[in-house]
Amino acid sequence: MGKRRKPSPPSRARLAVITTAVAGGAVLASGTAHAEPAPTLASVKEQVDRLNEEAEQAIERFNGFQEKQQKLQGEANRIQEKVARGQEAMNELRTQLGVVGAEQYRNNGIDPGIQLMLDSDPATYLGRASVQDQVAGSWTNLLRRAQDEQRKLDQERAEAAATLADLDAVGASLNAQKNQVQGKLAESEALLNKLSAEERAKINAQEAAEKAKAAAQQAAAAERAKAADKEAADKAAADKAKAAAKENAGKGGATAPPAPATNAPTPAANTPAPPVTNTPPPPAANTPAPPAAGGRAAAIVQFAYAQLGKPYGWSKTGPSSFDCSGLTGAAYRAADVSLPRTSQEQWKVGTRIGRGDLQPGDLVFFYPDLHHVGVYIGDGKMIHAPRTGKNIEVLAIGVMPYMGAVRP
Repeated sequence: MGKRRKPSPPSRARLAVITTAVAGGAVLASGTAHAEPAPTLASVKEQVDRLNEEAEQAIERFNGFQEKQQKLQGEANRIQEKVARGQEAMNELRTQLGVVGAEQYRNNGIDPGIQLMLDSDPATYLGRASVQDQVAGSWTNLLRRAQDEQRKLDQERAEAAATLADLDAVGASLNAQKNQVQGKLAESEALLNKLSAEERAKINAQEAAEKAKAAAQQAAAAERAKAADKEAADKAAADKAKAAAKENAGKGGATAPPAPATNAPTPAANTPAPPVTNTPPPPAANTPAPPAAGGRAAAIVQFAYAQLGKPYGWSKTGPSSFDCSGLTGAAYRAADVSLPRTSQEQWKVGTRIGRGDLQPGDLVFFYPDLHHVGVYIGDGKMIHAPRTGKNIEVLAIGVMPYMGAVRP
């Protein structure tokens, strides 16, 4: 076998080419690993919307824990007052037991038979014996009462301990939800702070355009429904007139009156005006008009109108700021109606209302978990507290995922 030939070492020129290629590849790989594409406005808006929705969900959970904490605190205070009263009763019974015990000891120090033999007046002794029996009976009754009071006191102390433990657990959950809300809001704010003023303005303009589009679509749908209702009413009137004419012709009566015209003439000046309803007029673009006074629904809607422009405040129930369920709860309190604190609990109160039967003052709910609620004001619109950084506003109910309505 011949000897293997050693490969010849690469030339300097070849080494330079290889080194340059490897270095370039390393730089390219490094650049590929660390480069992050700049977020688009659409992606930032999507993330901010998601974070705000998650924050609102956490806010409603926070409100629920806060309400539970308040109830448990009231219950704990009530039980502790019972424990204090029970302890006072026990102290009083112990004092009475001490007095009766001392008296029994003094009277029963000598055997009753010996005392009778030594007593010069048996009648006096028998009288004292009767008193001793009464003292013994009192002692027995006091002991029974003391045992009953001690059992009650022990039960109340155990109940108080359990309630206070529940209170501590709810307090921990409350703090956890508070931290979650603050974290979501801080994350959302950090995303927005990365944008320039021009980019923020674009996002705000996009939100406004989306709201306007949804409102226009809803208004168009309402007009189509109104036209369909009018067409059905006109057809019903025409059918009724035809039926009346046919009946008159069969009876040989006078000629039937013509069917009413589709476009009725304007009423004369002395014709009475139709009655005024409490349904609010559709709000204008900038300054919506409140409804006419009168009735529970009007009180609810008027209160909601009076809050327009106030800031959203998470877990706030007024008077200077509100979250969504805080606003609806305050509006109903203005009409002397008490609602639960959270939107999910408010959903459980009252009668469910179909979308076609909505009336001003009804509560309208959004998202599958019902974490958002507003006050319906008519014309397909509501007043609601939107989210942190926004003010209370009028909005078409078609802008968010509509889930249903309730009339408490």
